Amino acid sequence: MNPRDLLDRAERLAATGGRGLLGIAGAPGAGKSTLAGWLVDALGPRRAALVPMDGFHLADAELRRLGLAHRKGAPETFDAYGYAALLRRLRTPRAGETVYAPGFDRALEQPLAGALPVAPEIPLVITEGNYLLLDEEPWRPVRELLDETWWIELDGEERVRRLIDRHERFGKPRAEAERFVLGSDEANARRVAPGRAAADLVVRGR
Repeated sequence: MNPRDLLDRAERLAATGGRGLLGIAGAPGAGKSTLAGWLVDALGPRRAALVPMDGFHLADAELRRLGLAHRKGAPETFDAYGYAALLRRLRTPRAGETVYAPGFDRALEQPLAGALPVAPEIPLVITEGNYLLLDEEPWRPVRELLDETWWIELDGEERVRRLIDRHERFGKPRAEAERFVLGSDEANARRVAPGRAAADLVVRGR
């Protein structure tokens, strides 16, 4: 499906007369944030808002307390219940009430509370993340809260190359970036792969 068709599909979700929620899922490095950001930019700030799942990363201090620092980015290192609660709130906007969603700072590798304002009149919220279609608790309710889900996929070698480059760009030495991607990130990629079959649309990344 070409970019114009994807934009048309998103525009239809924004034109239902209520608040639509579009989820973009896929393996780490597939291009979820790039596609989601492009759609929001193309639709404009009065018609769409971006709320990434990454804002629900647990802080590093909590990961250390739980003994999960080495698994950062895995499903169990997110506040899935909190994410689902935010989606429920976003589904039913209330007049005069701006919802403040958490963001994620890649330079700090930490979530940022209250970073993303979503005004009640915005007709479409786009969210993206690895685990939107993960058929495990506590992630399973997320799919039911989204009006439509897209799965983005990319050639495996290219996806891994981009992931390594991204980790290196944000401060990891090359060897450490490779170990993390080939270990943790690829384990997560295998875990989410069955979600492809549950998506409403499969998008080929570039």
